[in-house]
Amino acid sequence: MQRLFLLTLILFTQLAYAQKNITKPNVIYIFADDLGYGELGCYGQKKIKTPYLDQLAAQGMRFTQHYSSAPVCAPSRCGLMTGRHTGHTYIRGNYELGGFEDDKEGGQMPLNEGAFTLGHLFQKAGYKTGAVGKWGLGMANTTGNPNQQGFDFFYGLLCQKQSHNFYPTHLWKNGEKVPLNNTFIRVHKPMAEGDENYEYYTGNEYAIDKMTEQASAFIKEHKSQPFFLYLPYTLPHLSLQAPAEAVKAYLGQFDDKPYRGQHGYASTRYQYATYAAMISYLDEQVGQIWNLVKKLGIEENTIIMFSSDNGATFDKAVDTRFFESSGPFKGVKRDVYEGGIRMPMIAYWKNKIKAGQITDHISTQYDVMATCADLLRTKPALPTDGISFLPTLLQKGGQQKHDFLYFEFPENGGQLAVRIGNWKGVKRNMKTNPKAAWEVYDLSKDEGEQNNIAAQHPELIPQFDAIVKREHRPSHIQDWEFVDPKFEVKK
Repeated sequence: MQRLFLLTLILFTQLAYAQKNITKPNVIYIFADDLGYGELGCYGQKKIKTPYLDQLAAQGMRFTQHYSSAPVCAPSRCGLMTGRHTGHTYIRGNYELGGFEDDKEGGQMPLNEGAFTLGHLFQKAGYKTGAVGKWGLGMANTTGNPNQQGFDFFYGLLCQKQSHNFYPTHLWKNGEKVPLNNTFIRVHKPMAEGDENYEYYTGNEYAIDKMTEQASAFIKEHKSQPFFLYLPYTLPHLSLQAPAEAVKAYLGQFDDKPYRGQHGYASTRYQYATYAAMISYLDEQVGQIWNLVKKLGIEENTIIMFSSDNGATFDKAVDTRFFESSGPFKGVKRDVYEGGIRMPMIAYWKNKIKAGQITDHISTQYDVMATCADLLRTKPALPTDGISFLPTLLQKGGQQKHDFLYFEFPENGGQLAVRIGNWKGVKRNMKTNPKAAWEVYDLSKDEGEQNNIAAQHPELIPQFDAIVKREHRPSHIQDWEFVDPKFEVKK
């Protein structure tokens, strides 16, 4: 009897030890900036080369119905970080608190004290957490400081206006300015006559290279322990700035033309070649990170996800129609049409996510919190609006579906969008017309949102209205309160 008891105790101890030492998967979430749905080869792009991301998709899973949280930077990032849609998020627009000059760097509306982010989720699970790239959710001396919002390590740009220049004078590392070997460039200054003035818009140290260096160092440092790396690159957001060698690869391929800063952002000799080079350069950074993970022998224990914060940039300094940047969709950045909010999304996990998968599961970036919590077998400390898409990634069945997706966006006139199954409702210009009518589209037949069929489906209007009434919560910023304002809305 005593012998049986000892044997049982040994087996129990071994099992407990084994469970305690189950390797937790690393997670790398790479975020592009203003990359449209159609700007990767694996999503139909013909003019721009993206071999690494195409390979990542071929060896993993590609989503065809994945949405950002919002059609511009800050609220999109807030939705990703907190798992809330923009009827509930603390940040719902790009609320600027400073200027473009170095001495006026003030960032944007900071995340609130007490927020619960993806960084907090992973810290709670015993992970080392790093964020490298564009933060845009508050400066270091605010409640939005990434080091106080779940990230052990931060390197990059705290203010998204600084990211308009790829040759900044400094980046930030854990609350401290890190000087770069660049002089200040006033990127929104139209170029003076004379080709020699193009040189004004280049520098010595390209911010993207510094980000990849720091991200690589973080991975190397923590290769033997579980880590979460949030890697929000600033490519291909304007300005049109890329290393000369990257641009050279595209010279002569397009009927190119110069851009002289007439719509803001840096001037360049080669408008098309530079933009294409920026996307290919982003692809190369993904390749560097992926190859490092392979070299360190941690590929089978590392999930890599890739998406974009919102749709392609508006047609000013870049001709997104030439590149068919939005794919088959209408709209770009700042629109709640599909082109502004439907995003590329790739997930890769060697030997866990089956290669070559394409999913039409309807998902969104505010699902990432729920998905990571599911992966970690934990729960967020605060409520979220997301649904885990881990069952889709691992093809285990039982994938829960959204009853609806909800988007409210106070900029560009005030806009709403609701998706129920294949039905999509859109309201626009609500600040000038609070009683704006719903546009209705059947995305199963009209993914380009060309045919408004609201008149044929009046039964959908009360459903959209009910979701808005239930999901909208008053904001703390008057400029963002256009859905049910208790005051006269500023036009």
